[in-house]
Amino acid sequence: MSSADPTPADANGPGDEEDLGDEGTYSDEPVEITVHAPDLDPEVVRIVLTEGEIEVDGRMSDASNLTLLGQAELNGVSVPCIYKPTRGERPLWDFPDGTLAEREYASYLISAAAGWHCVPLTLLRPGPFGSGMVQQWIPDADPDDIVDLVPAGRMPAGWLPVLRARDNDGDPVVLAHADVDGLALLAGFDLVVNNADRKGAHILPLPDGRVLGVDHGLCLHHEDKLRTILWGWAGRDLPEPVLAGVHALREQLTGELGRELDGLITRGEKRALGRRLAALVDNPVFPHAPQNRSPIPWPPL
Repeated sequence: MSSADPTPADANGPGDEEDLGDEGTYSDEPVEITVHAPDLDPEVVRIVLTEGEIEVDGRMSDASNLTLLGQAELNGVSVPCIYKPTRGERPLWDFPDGTLAEREYASYLISAAAGWHCVPLTLLRPGPFGSGMVQQWIPDADPDDIVDLVPAGRMPAGWLPVLRARDNDGDPVVLAHADVDGLALLAGFDLVVNNADRKGAHILPLPDGRVLGVDHGLCLHHEDKLRTILWGWAGRDLPEPVLAGVHALREQLTGELGRELDGLITRGEKRALGRRLAALVDNPVFPHAPQNRSPIPWPPL
């Protein structure tokens, strides 16, 4: 995530900017932006992201929807953040228009309610280009440390293969990921939220062993749409932390969490969430990849 190429929000070169109305413009001309995560109390981070003024530094040029990198600032305290205005969402054939920000926030609430905390702090709030999703930026997390495309026969020790293929030169390669607790927990979270887009770039390993996931706009559909590169545990039992979170979510779905989700996803999507939780209780096993559709997002990394 930290290696993406943002572009500046204030360039005015002819032909390189998109009009966003009276609120401003962003540019597609590359610029180098360096940000550092402040060493702040989590509650301070929450307050700053909730109440602070958002200043956009640039656009993430490899994102399919408008994804802006900036800072939320309040009383001299600044927190780097990702800001995705709803008006910048591209229409999709299989997800309702204008719902991706709500799905990102709902996924965050589910992660927190389960006790998994595998999604960075995520909010819905106004910003300089309208209301949308705001999420704490996590710098310096390299997905290649935990998931990668490696030459066949040279897979790192302790990694699990997902699929075999050939590269552009015709050499055999393997898509694989690490067999570590934090990543298995994230894979369990993806089962619950029915994540249709778990790419390698959306996986952020932290130095303390935790693994965070980002980009959850394509989640919580009522149909089975799980597309992920984390198939390495197929057929294995769910880890105890995943199963404990599933039980916690079943209880909370009829309480405060359920009431919050009512304003974010449809009743059909909420019922489907309940069915997925019940199915995981009845059969607490990582599923095998489906054979009737593509189970891997593109591009996978």
